[in-house]
Amino acid sequence: MTFEITDMQTTPTAIDDLVVVTLKQVTDDRGTVREFFRISAYAEGPFAGLGSWQQINVTESKHGAVRGLHGESMIKLVSCVAGRAFGVYLDAREDSATYGAVVTVALEPGTQVLVPAGVCNAFQSLSPEGTQYVYCFTEEWKPGMAGIAFSPLDEGLGVEWPIAIDVDNPAQISAKDAGAPKFSERTTAA
Repeated sequence: MTFEITDMQTTPTAIDDLVVVTLKQVTDDRGTVREFFRISAYAEGPFAGLGSWQQINVTESKHGAVRGLHGESMIKLVSCVAGRAFGVYLDAREDSATYGAVVTVALEPGTQVLVPAGVCNAFQSLSPEGTQYVYCFTEEWKPGMAGIAFSPLDEGLGVEWPIAIDVDNPAQISAKDAGAPKFSERTTAA
């Protein structure tokens, strides 16, 4: 029987406090067990003072579908539990040293991203069978809560989406996301 253990690892990104996490996982001939969350593992380093998750959502998104760019006033931990996704993160925090930076991450089971409050999050489902994407929130989502949204189609961000996006296809992108303001126009006007 084969047996392999991969320890949890964290990797900083070009956005302050945005961290890519490789989960601890144990693989044998039957498959893989991943530690999605262990409080003691998230008590130090970039996770210190994180608190506890107040809401956890799972989305199921069809191949090519895009969700985001949304930045709420809470910390998020995001990951795929089935399928693959192309994650996009935009630092929209005006007081941040990395304001305006964009980071992309290949997401698959075993990879997480810790998203600081005010950093916008978007993703595109890459799997033909669809993608299950998990969001863990440090606060419960409520209508009207503080947050910001920008168009994921903003050419000024330089994001090259792996699958072409048809703005007229509601199965691929919502009218709300497609019609959100462009971040690049905001920064140019400032």
